[in-house]
Formats: sequence, C-alpha cells, structure tokens
Amino acid sequence: MPPQSSAPVVQTQQSPYARLKPAGAREVSLKGGLLAERYHTNITAGIPAGWQQLWESHTIPNFYVVSGQRPGKVEGPRYIDSDGYKWLESACWAYASTQDSTLKAWIDEFVDVIAAAQEENGYVNTHFMGERKSLRFTDLDHAHEIYCFGHLTQAAVAHHRATGEEKLMGVARRFADLLYQLFGPEGRWGTCGHPEAEMALIELYRETGERRYLELASRMVDARGRKPPVLDGSIYLLDHAPFREQREAVGHAVRALYLYAGATDLYLETGEGALMDTLQALWHDVFTRKVYVTGGLGARYEGEAFGAPYELPNLRAYAETCAAIAGFMWNWRLLHVQPEARYADAMEIALYNGILSGVSLDGTRYFYMNPLESRGGYERQAWFGCACCPPNVHRTLASLPAYLYSVDESTVYVHLYASSELKSTPAYGRSVRVQVETDYPWSGEITLRVSPGRYRLALRIPGWAGSAELRVNGQSVEAAPGSYALLERDWQEDDTVHLSLPMPVQVIRANPRVEEDRFSGALMRGPVVYCVEEVDAPDANLMDLHLPQDTSGLHAAYDSSLLGGVMTISGTALVDTVNRAEQSLYVPASAYVAPQWRECRVRWVPYYAWANRGAGAMKVWFPLSR
Repeated sequence: MPPQSSAPVVQTQQSPYARLKPAGAREVSLKGGLLAERYHTNITAGIPAGWQQLWESHTIPNFYVVSGQRPGKVEGPRYIDSDGYKWLESACWAYASTQDSTLKAWIDEFVDVIAAAQEENGYVNTHFMGERKSLRFTDLDHAHEIYCFGHLTQAAVAHHRATGEEKLMGVARRFADLLYQLFGPEGRWGTCGHPEAEMALIELYRETGERRYLELASRMVDARGRKPPVLDGSIYLLDHAPFREQREAVGHAVRALYLYAGATDLYLETGEGALMDTLQALWHDVFTRKVYVTGGLGARYEGEAFGAPYELPNLRAYAETCAAIAGFMWNWRLLHVQPEARYADAMEIALYNGILSGVSLDGTRYFYMNPLESRGGYERQAWFGCACCPPNVHRTLASLPAYLYSVDESTVYVHLYASSELKSTPAYGRSVRVQVETDYPWSGEITLRVSPGRYRLALRIPGWAGSAELRVNGQSVEAAPGSYALLERDWQEDDTVHLSLPMPVQVIRANPRVEEDRFSGALMRGPVVYCVEEVDAPDANLMDLHLPQDTSGLHAAYDSSLLGGVMTISGTALVDTVNRAEQSLYVPASAYVAPQWRECRVRWVPYYAWANRGAGAMKVWFPLSR
C-alpha cells in the first residue's frame, strides 16, 4: 500500500507530553548548501558503498546462511546484525525522499532475507542461530541480542513510514512479542548491556498503538540498578544505580546517551517528573562539563567512557562518532519536550563538527574516534571490525531533512538553517509552506518566505549569535541569542522574514578547569569549529604555533576549490623560534628561556573536513601568546 506517513524519525503526534511534533522526511526538501551536499553525497556514494561493505563483511550473507538459502557459517562479531539494520534504516529514510528504484531493490532484498531468517517464535539474530542457539539471553551484559533487536525495530519503523509495507514491521513485532513474554511484567527482569531497544520499543508503540511495547521499554529502564543486579552492577553498563537516582553521566558514552534518549521518549509518553529530574541533571553534567567544543562526547579510550568533569584531552580524545550522533538524538527528543534553543544549539554544534567529521568528503570513509589533535598518521577507514559508526552516519545524514522543522498547534519552528522547503500539514490542520534561502553555515544571512495564514513562526537565534538582527518586511523584531524568536501575524503571500546572524571569527576559551586547554584558544565562525592541518602551516611545526593575543588580522574567505568548497580563516600565527628540542626537559624557572616570536602565515579549515588531504598533523587548540 502507499505510505501514509510524513516519515518523521521520532513521531510525537500522539505523545501527551510532547510540546512539538516533528516534520517528516517527506515534508522537507533540502535545496542547496553544505547540508544538502552532505545529504546527497551520503545517498549517492555513502549508502551504496555501505551496501557493498555489508556483503564483504558477511553481514548480509549471514542472513542467507541462517535462512538456509546459502551454505556456509555465520561470521563476524555478535552485534554484526545491527550494522545491517542501521544501514537498512538509512536506505529507508533516503527512499522516503527520493523514491529511488535501486534503493528500493536493495531494501526489498534485505527485508525478504531477514523475514526468511526469522524463527517461528519471533527470534532472529544470526549470531545466536544454529550452533549457538542454546546461548540465547544467557549473557544480557555483552551479547547485544536486545540491542540488535532495537536496530531491527528502528529499521522496521522507518521501512513502514517510507514504504507503507508491513513485512518488516511484522518481523519486529513478533520479536518484540517474544521479548515481552520473556521480560515483560509476567517474565524475569531483563535489559541489554547496550541500551538502544528503549527508543525502538517506544517508537514501535507509537507506530502500532500496542501499549505492551511501551510497558516493556519502561521495564528495561527500571531494570537498571536493581539488587541483585540484572546486569553486572557496573558503571560501564549503567547498572550502578537505578536510573532515576543517576545524576552524573558515567560509563560507556554511547550506551549512556542512548539510554538517556530512550528515557526521554518514555517521559514524552508518561510525563513522569522523576524521569525529567534525572534527565535535566544528566544534561547539565554532559553539556556544561563533559562535551568537546566540537560536540564530541566521551573522553576516554578505556571503556569508551565519559571522563571526570572537565576531563577533555585533545590528542587522546575518544569522541566516538556514534556518541556525537547519540547526543544529537537525545537533544532532539528533549527539544520536543520543551522547545528551548539550548537543545538545538547542541545539535547544531555536533552536526557541523563532531558528526560531519566522522565521514570523508566523498562519503565512503569513516572515523570511529574524532580527536582534536593528531601528530599524523590517523586517517578514515572504509569499514571497521566493529562497524557501528559508518551506518550510524548513513542513517543520520539520510534523515537530515526530518530534523530541520517542528510544529505545534499554532507554530512552525525552524531549528536548523539550510536552504530548504517545508510543506506540512501541522497538528492544527492547516497546510503550511516555509521556504528558506541561505548559504548557512558560511553565511548568517537567512531569508524566509511563508504561505498565507495566521500562525506563528519560531526562529532559533543561536546562543553564539551575539548581535542577531531580525526583520519582517523590513521592520525590526527582537531576537535574543539562545532563544526562539516568535513571530505571530496574519501572513501574506509577499511577506519576507530576514534573519542576520553575524559570523565574526571568534577565539574560544575553555573553562580553566579544562587543564589541556588552559591558556589556549580555538577558532570558531558561526557554528563551525576550525583547525589547522600541517599542509596549511608549511613553515612551522604545529606544536610550536601560538595564537596572537590580537586576532584582528584573521580573515575569513570562501574557497570553492578547497575541500569541496569551504570558508577558510587565514592570518598570522606566532612561532616560538627557541629550539626547545635542545633544552633540558626540566629547568629552574629562573633559567627558562622566554619565547622568541616570529610570524607565520597559517590557514584554518573547518574541523569536519580535516584528513581529506592526507593523514598529516592537525590541531584545534593553540596556546595564546603571553
């Protein structure tokens, strides 16, 4: 049957505690600019390359093996199915917008073999079928069975919204019903060491109206921190305390952020105050003490974990691509609880820096970790043995149009700025059209035209935009940074809204408690963080570069021939000419030789675009000369 859904990624249309309803991928089109370019590269290059990698990594062949359609044995890690499911979700979001026949053929083939592999009782997980059948649900800590189910379910919801077809939804529902028998109110306490299924179950509830899926998600949140423990009681698995008692973001960063996103979904359906108290405390901890300037999350290689407050190393930064995506997803849900600009600001910083950095400009090579400094030799890979990040990038970029706009009963919210068009029928039943023209993020000049009618337009004024100017038909309107400017009027066909967000080059200073960045600065322009690669500072070692106190000589200019077209920053940095390599490692302060400066011409490029011209050295933060 033809799809009836507007294809939102998160459907809060009937969620009683949601203030906003997201626009869907089918309602929004990207018309040009950086986001459109990354979106289309993902569809034309990234997703097709991912399809090939799923065959080469044995992800798809595993399903043919367990369904009996091919000889052989299952290969790969225990969570390998999830790589395929995330890719499938991305293909569905892309198909929702493009109706591409090649994509549809791949989707159909994959859906058919998943359905063929499913057992009569609803179970499907290639790693635990065949000779490992007796091990099912015996290792909730590490087996990832419920995690893989979660990604299967999110793919099924995307498939249903994009195509209107029921086959994959049937697979997900049968598996969900099996989990409800095992871990629902009449079963044992159980949850997954890697959260993810909570979000998926609630989205399945939203798609089907079957309340048992919401109940199961709630049970999985409640299973954490019990005595005796359901998992291993560890911080790593977020099992150290009941969720509602957790106040600090600890443990594996991606797992934690997926859990927080799932708990936010639970709040959107239940309105439980204790959940929101916990979520607000965790958000404050993450986004005021533990986030990189790039929006990266998770400081430590050990346990892929959050560090202590202000522990944000640069060279050793883990900052997994999946963690930036998970933070993006969590903020999206919080934004629909309460439309506060801080959530969209956090999304924007992550998107333009910590997420886009995770994929090469050609769309086919990926970073797992996103350090803020490299001494050289670090480069993106075509795939990984643990390949969670590439298909996570695929599904995030494929669903980008669905993150730009939301509505409520009387308002259209514009969260992220890109040349785009919204054609929506909001909750109050009126058809609305919004057109945005801009070269964001290279330019802060944004023009909006809207369809006639009486409703409100809510425009996010980013927190970094210190002197924003907003005009409606030439008349000034208040635009406070870090808020949504609300414009309510009886709109006419020729009305024009213009938002000007000045984008000077800014030197960013870190809180002095961030030891590695104390007395250092990083450059930002608008929402984009900049770095220096060694190729753009040929006359100096990056370790010797300092930012001058007076940065008025730094100038931004667009270079269409560089890195697919980027705004660069050029100017003078300072180099210490004292040969530190010949000095003793430690000397008395009285014998320390003060820096002797020479000027050096340097070019900064957007952080997301680094390592596309070779695996050279790179830095974001530089000491300020004193």
